[in-house]
Amino acid sequence: MNRVQVILTLDMENLPGNFPELLAQEQEVVAVWKSQGFLEHLFLRQAKNGAVLIFKDMEEAQVRVLMETLPFYKIKKSVDYFNLIQQF
Repeated sequence: MNRVQVILTLDMENLPGNFPELLAQEQEVVAVWKSQGFLEHLFLRQAKNGAVLIFKDMEEAQVRVLMETLPFYKIKKSVDYFNLIQQF
């Protein structure tokens, strides 16, 4: 089964004043993705500077389009995409 792992790193030195609002919006978006079944996992990074998301049954191009809709995408430092094949 194909997976796409996304590592989102936020620009913590330039957070906007409305960061709490963006966080609430972000949580709403990923909750919808989870309920729709294509977001398999969401891990917060221990350094609290981003997240790791695992998407299933989607192509990287589809995931890239989705990621651009995230509120946190506007305050990203970097976004890395990795295509994976699940072994077990």
